[in-house]
Formats: sequence, structure tokens, C-alpha cells
Amino acid sequence: MSQVTKIKNLLQEFSLPLIFGVVAGLVLANIDYPLYDRLINAPLINENVKFLGHLINLKFLINEFFMMFFFGIATKEITESVLPGGALNPPSKAINPLLGTLGGVLGPIVFFLLFAAIFLSEGIPDVPGAIMRSLTPGGISKDLFNQPEIVFRGWGIPTATDIALAWLAARVVFGKGHPAVNFLLLLAVADDAIGLGIIAVFYPNPDHPVAPIWLLLVALGMIVAYGLRKMNVKSWVPYIVLAGFTSWIGLLEAHLHPALALVPIVPFLPGPKQDLGFFVEPETHDHADGGDHGDHGHGDLSTLQVFEHQLKPFVDFGLFFFAFANAGVQFSSINGVTWVLTVALIGGKAFGVIGFSLLGLKLGFPFPTGMTKRHLFTAGIVAGLGLTVALFVAGEAYPAGDHLAGQLQGPAKMGAVFSVFAGLIAVVAGRLLDVKKIDEE
Repeated sequence: MSQVTKIKNLLQEFSLPLIFGVVAGLVLANIDYPLYDRLINAPLINENVKFLGHLINLKFLINEFFMMFFFGIATKEITESVLPGGALNPPSKAINPLLGTLGGVLGPIVFFLLFAAIFLSEGIPDVPGAIMRSLTPGGISKDLFNQPEIVFRGWGIPTATDIALAWLAARVVFGKGHPAVNFLLLLAVADDAIGLGIIAVFYPNPDHPVAPIWLLLVALGMIVAYGLRKMNVKSWVPYIVLAGFTSWIGLLEAHLHPALALVPIVPFLPGPKQDLGFFVEPETHDHADGGDHGDHGHGDLSTLQVFEHQLKPFVDFGLFFFAFANAGVQFSSINGVTWVLTVALIGGKAFGVIGFSLLGLKLGFPFPTGMTKRHLFTAGIVAGLGLTVALFVAGEAYPAGDHLAGQLQGPAKMGAVFSVFAGLIAVVAGRLLDVKKIDEE
């Protein structure tokens, strides 16, 4: 293995491009915010050149186009999990983790609404909300205290878990071969699926009312993908270029989130197992060495697997630009909403995951073999890592173009950034609870 390949693998394994992007965005935004703003929002050509009415700038290309591939890779994980042999098949073996997932969505929502209500309380000097307001250098418009529904729009921000960072933290705390790692991966994939639904349904663009007629293009994209499958097309490229782009245009013109364009397309890519109707291909067998022994130069890997294999480096390194374009928030914008989201992500996730998984245990649905209550407690904390999807949803819940809601975008994004401390807390908790690492795969 060459030195360049080793460095590339190291960067991907530890999600370093994403982390470097967060740091770079934060540093530049706090050193020279006008420069940072120009870099991400200035037109790449000129302000008169638009694509279907949208200004072509770095933020548009990252959030509306590049993130399509990020959510496509996430959808690939969800699709494989429901195939025979996947973590969600048969459903009975995933009941406890899925109950934890449900808790990991509901817990943060309850925490967010509860602490947001406290934050918005006035005339009660001894409540935590008043303490938080006294610690915030930025402050927000008093009009927001008279329109609490604007603050409450952020309830969807803390619901999803960052798959890459949760996997990384889980390996640090538990080791490569611990059942808690798979528990967390299943939880992250499942609650990201719920997060995709929340984004699509609850966060349309308020400046552009939904135009449902354009969703016919999304349906057309699915028909194209189905046709490619029936023609036994093995390359993933036509699915993404023909069906995916059609779906992307449909969502863009429908004023929904074009970043979700591949969510209805990826499940049509031929998968590695059989017996799920038209969603999968006849069973294939992966070579143990993963060498180049067949189609696509990837042995017997299915189209779905090759799609991930070939696009994941692009996505992993592209996350630097996503983080740079979305995490650049001035520290002066920190206010109570920041702490509300931090508590909802770290505390709400842990409370929900642990509580619902313990409930599942009481109902007769056991933990994965080898996992105990102390592992569950630590895993619940790891699940609070919500950086990537939380940053994305923060921009949708509090759009910059909205005079009042836009004031909360920066504080909300800082709350998403602060959720990385869940990883550090989990490491400490693992040490205190004497969690033993299992490094064998």
C-alpha cells in the first residue's frame, strides 16, 4: 500500500476532512467574517447567471447538489440494512436497537421543546433559561420572545446522529469488534432515515411555496430507475445521471430539498441479496480480498456496493467543504438556543436511547449479544453526535432569508458543533464504567 493511500485511508477513517472543515469555517468566520461570507455566498460566475432561478454560489453547490450524494450514501446504508442478512432483517433481531432509535428521536425533541420553553420564559429569574440568557454575548431580538413558534421550529435539528462520527467514537470507546458498534450504526442509520423524512416534510422553503406538480419528475426518475433495473443495467452511473438528475430537478422546482433527490432512486440499484422483489438482484458473493475479479473492477460487489465504494471518497473529502460552508459561525452569536440544542443533542439523545432500550429489555427484546447496560449507557452518549445532519437541518429550520428565524441559524449551528463533545463525554464514561475494548473484527 502506497504512502498516499495510507494517508487517504487515515483521513477517511477518522473523518478528518469533516473535522478540518468545521475548524476552518469557525476560524475564518471569527477572523474575517465578510471574507468568509463572500467565499460561500458570492456568485461563482456573476449575479445575473442563475440555474432555474437559483444563484450559483458555493453554498448552493454544496447544500443542494453535493449533499445529494451524502444522503445517497446514507440511503445505501438504509437499503442494505433491510436486505436479507442486514441489521433490519428480520426485524425481530433489531427491535431493541430500533426502540433505542425511537427514543433517540423523541428524547431530543422533548428536551428541545422543554428547554426552549424555559429559555423563552420571562419574569422568572431563577430558571435555567434566565441563567443561559445571562451567559450569552450575542442575544436575540426580543420579538422572538413574543413569537415562540419561531424558536420551536428547531425541534427537528437534534433528531439525527452523525453516522461517520458516531462510528468513529464507537470504535474509540468500544473497539472494532464490540456489538455496541453495530448497535450504534443501526441506530444512526435508522434515525437518519427518520431525519430525511423530517427534512422533507417539515422544512419546506418558506420563501417558495411547495409546487407539488413538479414531484411528477421525481416519480419519472423512479420509473427510469426501475426501467434500468429491469434492463439489468449493472453500472450505477445511469441510475444517478438519468434518474437521479431528473429527481433532483423535480425537487428543486417543487421547492423541496433537492439534496434528497437520490433517496427514492438508490433503493433501485441492484443489491447483494435476493428476495425483496424488484429492489434487489440475484444473490452474489463478495471475494474475501475485495480484489478486482469481475464487473466494475470490484469483484462480485453489487451495483449498490460499487456505488458506495466509488463515491464514498468523493463524499468523505467533500464534507470538508460542507462543514466549511455551514459551520462558519461567529462565537458572538452563541445564545440560549445554542445551549438548548447542545442539551437536546447530548442529553436528550442519551435519555431517549437508554430509556427506550431499557423499556425494550423489559418487554422481552434483548440487547445484541455481548452488550450490557453499561455499554448501552455509553452508546447513548455517543449517539448525541449530531454534527453533519444537525448543521444541515439548522439551515432549513432557521433560514437566513427570514428576518427573525435567521437570527437563530448561527446559534443553532453552534449547538450542532458543540455536540462533538458527546464523543469526549462518552470516552470518559467508558473509562468510568470500565468498558473493555474489543479490537478484533
